[in-house]
Amino acid sequence: MEENGFGLRKIIHVDMDAFFASVEQRDRPELRGKPIAVGGGSSRGVVAAASYEARAYGVKSAMPGAIAARKCPDLIFVKHRFDAYKAVSQQIRNIFLEYTDLVEPLSLDEAYLDLTHNKKGMKSATLIAEEIRQRIFEETQLTASAGVSVNKFLAKVASDINKPNGLTLIAPKDITAFIDALPIERFYGIGKVTAEKLKRRNIHTGKDLKELSKSALGELFGKSGPHFYAICRGIDHREVKPNRQPKSISCEETYSNNIRSQEECHEAIESLALRLKERLEKSKSSKRQKLEGKTITLKIKFADFSQQTRSKTLALPISQNDFASLGIALLQQEQIAQDIRLLGLGISKLNINETDESNETQLTFEF
Repeated sequence: MEENGFGLRKIIHVDMDAFFASVEQRDRPELRGKPIAVGGGSSRGVVAAASYEARAYGVKSAMPGAIAARKCPDLIFVKHRFDAYKAVSQQIRNIFLEYTDLVEPLSLDEAYLDLTHNKKGMKSATLIAEEIRQRIFEETQLTASAGVSVNKFLAKVASDINKPNGLTLIAPKDITAFIDALPIERFYGIGKVTAEKLKRRNIHTGKDLKELSKSALGELFGKSGPHFYAICRGIDHREVKPNRQPKSISCEETYSNNIRSQEECHEAIESLALRLKERLEKSKSSKRQKLEGKTITLKIKFADFSQQTRSKTLALPISQNDFASLGIALLQQEQIAQDIRLLGLGISKLNINETDESNETQLTFEF
């Protein structure tokens, strides 16, 4: 079932380049070549996406709009159009489905594809990835980057190497050398804070990470320790699940200026409720019933970085129209004694039935 110690599958990860911003530049020629940010235009707004011209100035998604404007004085803020992004995303999804039914969307702009047994009968996953990228450009006038390898972890890391508009293959024979040299911050799932923590322990690359025992990784990553023990050895048995659905959906915002007044808090929660509705819609597949949940949770991070979560579970699915009022009720459970730097709102106990199926086959590989 294994070749060179690695699972015998052909996985690609396709990631659209600066998706929201690229759609806006495509549809509005006057924005092409200019630094733009989708969202973030209000005093407390947050950037949802930035064009590559804006990224050159350090503008990033999830950055407060005020900070983005300081980094790039010529930045153009554009209001988001989720209907347009969803329509393009469906175009791209339809292209994927011409090659395989094993498509696992991660968001509107990225997905895993298992091409081990593809509909075209093509032996080379690399050639399929290149053909898909070309099809996407011809049909949407947008570029995509792709990573090709034997599992999800490697494919996702690969897709980020030659962005934008790039294609990277990590073949079985190259996996060990690639991971050994991979900077620790490039491991998917290791954030900036954890990367700095590892570097203080003189762990800078995958090779360094591999030298840690399972117990040491457990101390560093908790329940995720076994996962990192495996992936630094190139092992990732997760399947591409076309019906993969989140167990919960949430959104949060860190405020450039801490908030405390009742009015500010209520406005913030109402804004989060709208974003939560949008995320529920984005997560709903065309073949599945309306996505609903029974538990709503409010996350509060205070000025001193302490954190609270408050939840309420109802007997019936929660109406989207009640997200804001329930969030506000959770906020008011106890008196807020200090300023708030972050609020988050989430919905869980979703109406999802997901089954785990495994279908492994002995294969020979041509990448």
